[in-house]
Amino acid sequence: MMESEKELDYLYILKALKEIPFNVGRKLLIDFLQGDEDNKSVQKNKLFNFENFGTLAYDKEELNQLIESLIQKRLVAIAKLNNTVGSQKFWKLLEITERGRKEIENPSIFNKKTFSNYEETKTIITDEDKRKFEAFGDFLSKFNDEQKKVITHSNSSILCIAGAGSGKTTVLTKRIEYLVKYKSTDPSKILAITFTRKARQEMINRLSNLGLSDSVMIETFNSFCEKILRQHNNLLYDRQVRVTTYRDKINIINRSLSNLNLTMDRAINIYFTYAQRRSKTNEQLANIFLNDCFFIRDYFKFKNKKIDNNSFESYESEHKESSKMMFSMCNYIDAFMRKNGLRDFADQLIDALELFEKNKELIPKFDHILIDEYQDVNSTQIKLIDILNPENIFCVGDPRQSIYGWRGSDIKYILDFKEKYKESDILSLTKNYRSTKSIVQLINTSLKNLNLPDLESSIEGEKDIRLINFDSEDAESEFVIQGILQTKTKRDEIFVLARTNRQLNELSQKMKLRGISHVVRSDELRKTVIAKEGEITLATIHAIKGLEAEMVFVIGCTSNRFPCKASEHPVIDMIIVDEYDKEEEERRLLYVAMSRAKKSLYLTYSGKSPTYFITKKMLELISEEKKQVNTKFNISQSNDVMTRLKDWRTGLSKAHNIPSYMIMHDRTIVDIAVKMPMSKEDLGNVYGFGPAKIQKYGEEILKVVNGMG
Repeated sequence: MMESEKELDYLYILKALKEIPFNVGRKLLIDFLQGDEDNKSVQKNKLFNFENFGTLAYDKEELNQLIESLIQKRLVAIAKLNNTVGSQKFWKLLEITERGRKEIENPSIFNKKTFSNYEETKTIITDEDKRKFEAFGDFLSKFNDEQKKVITHSNSSILCIAGAGSGKTTVLTKRIEYLVKYKSTDPSKILAITFTRKARQEMINRLSNLGLSDSVMIETFNSFCEKILRQHNNLLYDRQVRVTTYRDKINIINRSLSNLNLTMDRAINIYFTYAQRRSKTNEQLANIFLNDCFFIRDYFKFKNKKIDNNSFESYESEHKESSKMMFSMCNYIDAFMRKNGLRDFADQLIDALELFEKNKELIPKFDHILIDEYQDVNSTQIKLIDILNPENIFCVGDPRQSIYGWRGSDIKYILDFKEKYKESDILSLTKNYRSTKSIVQLINTSLKNLNLPDLESSIEGEKDIRLINFDSEDAESEFVIQGILQTKTKRDEIFVLARTNRQLNELSQKMKLRGISHVVRSDELRKTVIAKEGEITLATIHAIKGLEAEMVFVIGCTSNRFPCKASEHPVIDMIIVDEYDKEEEERRLLYVAMSRAKKSLYLTYSGKSPTYFITKKMLELISEEKKQVNTKFNISQSNDVMTRLKDWRTGLSKAHNIPSYMIMHDRTIVDIAVKMPMSKEDLGNVYGFGPAKIQKYGEEILKVVNGMG
């Protein structure tokens, strides 16, 4: 069978669901597609007479993956069961969606396969290259041949595909030094662009050691545009316009809610489902809601689209109230910002483009533009690069780590670089200096379909990769906690990675209970968090990109989390569902998570099976095991002690008519539950306990701890 024909096999699943006159369970659908006439429902309903019966020669696991993929793409949905009782309430029946019906008529998924036409490129090192490298002596001595070629290559347009741990930032910085020292490039004619303030600062620090940070222009896309707009404010605006602060955003959101006669609590209840609300404080939810409102406005501006009501038309009825609210909020935000001379990130880029288009003499001329993280660029950023039109362009990035399609980044720009710059050279950095050979082999296998060169590791190391199954999430968490407590690895060399903020928050609470010092880096945190020595980083995968640790736990490796079915941003998901291949991006997220590990990688999950992103070939490279973990003593005992202490405190508070916190602070209760003091001397090591409190309450508390109070 030709590959293109195989890619279209998903249509048989859609046709089967359309053809069968009732909603079906997954088992029946798979049996139908495999042509299993022994299935009782097939016999009873004479489904063997249907056109699509027995059309796919896949095994059950492969069909399961195809079905999951179609659910992700919202071509298939879990049917809602009404008026069901007993065990029927837990039935999960499948139905074809309206989107799925349209897909049958006009197949589009195969056309969106981002890597289908991408050709593998390898960096060829010629004898001439080697002679050139030798001529530079110590300047290039610490670099490998691939890196040396990237640093010194003379083509006017270069794309460097830099794999995980291959030293891309070092190479980019060294290339700038090479241009100034050996090509006599005026440093003021060099612009280096990256994406985050942190990455920009890192590049400034590296170049400052070379004495170049004051002369080379090092910017994020946003900071570059903001500098231009400040210089020429009067040419574009009829008043002074400034960037919105966080306080501005809070003010605008409050005004917008007031305009709709809504409170923040009511807006949160409309926007988030119960499942999305249950693991967050109202403050966290309000922060996500605020960011989403401004994100959606920016998203429309980046796409050069009006904030149109049709864009908010929900395909699911339960989101209609939310959609209507968000449409009104975004329109209000846009109008208020225009009226009051405020601009956001999207405005900075779009207004800078408008300024240059109207005043071409203001376009700065650069001999060289170097762009980091090129896999993350969006269409507006590309327009800016085009209008700057440098003599030389050098881009570095990794398609394997493209994980921001949900916020407008487009992987096609790095994949189609050669098509845009016909005379360009594509160079690859494939030597991984981070992970052991066994980890590199695993991550290579996880994205075999991308046609990118395999990474190579020179780090031998012991193979320490495990896939571990647990009976429950509590047992999974306990394994992570025990692993941290028992390992000799430094705490600041341990990452615990999760797909969602909810998983992080739940694990963080358990770690606090056990007195394990840690720092959380979540999607909600906009500020940079630096782990101190002795702290474990807990993080979402988006928040940890670019960092590394000796020991990495990736928790929740199930098909509910990879690809992630739950969403903290329902309206955003609705708007951009057609804009990128979510399933492939989710696969790349797992790659990013695994590629953070230097020596030890533990993939954990609870339930029947791991995510289908972990393929058969990957399983052959991993030691899978089922682990029984006794969580009752550690977790339940601590929870019981806390409950008893709070009950004792409440009774004392009522008896003496004084506030509970004056008797004992919550943090003190947690510390007691963690340390389990057995004597008054032990109480002296508990937070908030001095001699007076020990004298007053010590005996009673020890009785409560031992279950005697």
